[in-house]
Amino acid sequence: MKQLFFLLLAMATGTCFAQQHKLEKIWETDTVVAVPESVLPVGNILYVSQIDGGGWVADGKGGVGKIGRDGKIIDLHWITGLNAPKGLGIYQNRLYAADISEVVVIDIKKGKIEKKIRVDDANGLNDITVTDKGVVFVSDTKQSKVWRIENDIPTLYLDGMKSANGLKVVKDGLVIGAGKDFLKADAQKKVTKIADVPQPIDGIEPVGNGDFIVTAWSGWVFYVYANGTVDTLLETHEQKKNTADIGYDPVKRIVYIPSFNGKTVAAYKLL
Repeated sequence: MKQLFFLLLAMATGTCFAQQHKLEKIWETDTVVAVPESVLPVGNILYVSQIDGGGWVADGKGGVGKIGRDGKIIDLHWITGLNAPKGLGIYQNRLYAADISEVVVIDIKKGKIEKKIRVDDANGLNDITVTDKGVVFVSDTKQSKVWRIENDIPTLYLDGMKSANGLKVVKDGLVIGAGKDFLKADAQKKVTKIADVPQPIDGIEPVGNGDFIVTAWSGWVFYVYANGTVDTLLETHEQKKNTADIGYDPVKRIVYIPSFNGKTVAAYKLL
């Protein structure tokens, strides 16, 4: 009887644990955002990279738009003339955008492109994350590399990161989505695995206690616990709605999801 009691208790505890978190939609824009890939919340503004063309085509159609935290469009043509911008990062007055083979530096106050940093041999720059000292990390998905940019000079940081995409600086290292492998590299570049995720990783955001929200471009949002357990929070793949590089408000616990080919940005409360 005692063994049965503990078995039932363990099952009940596991069930509660699996159902601990969910996403509740708050708002979604109309289908007017031109292939949004990344959302970066800063103050009252959501900066949104827009490809508006082929995912890896240097066609000059891309740019960065601004949307309010309430979902109202501010300016979808704030920055124009980019190619296929994806990941966004910020340090002080600089907004960084990964654009195929270059990292575009935007002066936020002026609303103008300050410069473009060419990354040698890169042809698949994807996600960006920035440290509190202004050091930029950018992934090259096509070449399975992670680059480090300091004082606007890029150097190779990690190689052999298969299909490297999502990046996020955390206090004790760099978190990396490499295909379905959810990894962390420490300051000495020692790489360890956090979890196996069911689909190839795109966006990564820490949500506290060593946990993360992770997206897969094909239309999945996962909750990854510090112990490596993975729960599914959202599925939109059957509606052919992508879930690309998310933004996150840690105070209000709001997740901002760009739907890429769905041409919307949506906000969800993490419960």
